[in-house]
Amino acid sequence: METTLIIFKPDAVQRGLMGRILSRFEDKGLQVVGCKLMHITQDLAARHYEAHKARPFYNSLVGFMTSSPVLVLAIRGNNAIAVSRKMMGATFGSNAEPGTIRGDFGVSNSFNLIHGSDSPEAAERELALFFQPAEIVSHDRAMEKWVYDCSGGAPE
Repeated sequence: METTLIIFKPDAVQRGLMGRILSRFEDKGLQVVGCKLMHITQDLAARHYEAHKARPFYNSLVGFMTSSPVLVLAIRGNNAIAVSRKMMGATFGSNAEPGTIRGDFGVSNSFNLIHGSDSPEAAERELALFFQPAEIVSHDRAMEKWVYDCSGGAPE
């Protein structure tokens, strides 16, 4: 099972889309193992987006991410990173397919509603930025056997 970081960005929070987006992850069968509503500080935004520091959009991205509260989630599931990114859709809402989060709720190329880790290495790094180990709560779900076929010993 993978755990990935998901951030509902300021536009998703301000537009009142948190519940509708969160339910998509739960409907898919992914498990929320960490959740917090927070303001991202300048320092945290700088650390989170350090790979983009030389890019022309960096300052506006940091400004946007610190402009309003965000909802930060730790989501767990089989192939959670790939599944979550597919659910989010193309980076720019104007290019995202209907049925994806960005395709259904976004049209902007700047305000794209949601962030998700793009690799296991990024997920590990990003989760450590936003969550203390004790804030990730592992728990068994009775429905797990109905989400994944584990008859072969591992989730399918």
